[in-house]
Amino acid sequence: MDLIDLSTVENSPEHHQMFLDQLCERLGLDYGSYATTSPVSGAVQGYANYPDAWKMHYMRRNLHLVDPTIHRAALSIAPVDWSRFQRDEKFEAVFFAAHDFGIPNKGLTIPVRGPYGDRGLLSVTRHCPDREWEKLIPKIIGDLQMAAVHMHDAVMRSDAISRALRQPKLSAREREVLQWVAAGKTMQDIGDILLISDRTVEVHLRSAREKLGALTTVQAVGRAIGLGLIYPK
Repeated sequence: MDLIDLSTVENSPEHHQMFLDQLCERLGLDYGSYATTSPVSGAVQGYANYPDAWKMHYMRRNLHLVDPTIHRAALSIAPVDWSRFQRDEKFEAVFFAAHDFGIPNKGLTIPVRGPYGDRGLLSVTRHCPDREWEKLIPKIIGDLQMAAVHMHDAVMRSDAISRALRQPKLSAREREVLQWVAAGKTMQDIGDILLISDRTVEVHLRSAREKLGALTTVQAVGRAIGLGLIYPK
């Protein structure tokens, strides 16, 4: 994807909005949003390209207090399809109102976790039939995970204390393995290139994921690129 690199521009709401706009355009989505709470300051930051009328309604009604895309998705370590949410009164408080503003209830939330307790949520949505949505998710999930990590890390870099803490130290071999993953190589390929076993490759990947606070190898690669530990493929 050809998206704005948030690590190279001023940390501003305009640039985060631009990132969400570009992400939706590239992946064929209608709307996107991101939210996080700083583990250090406790400050809540959020960005969205929803219509202004819906954002104002959402804030005035304090819907963030009951929004399942925030509270339920935050408990997961895997992407959460909104179809899994229980249709209770909290769901209705958000999504019945959203429908009046043209916001679909078909969406996906990608949770992101950092190495110091920081958490973020990237949510996207689209108007389309169920079958079309089910086919779309596998095609875009990898890009969404990379985008979620990129945006989360960019926002965390704006918090001076968090920025000082976020200095994971990878070994030379861990960086090397991640670099080859970024180049599109499989574990078997990497083992052959580095003259080590597939099992040893996985050990290095697992260690790198833990140090980077990443839930998946894709997120680990994205975070390592964002921190300048490896280079984009």
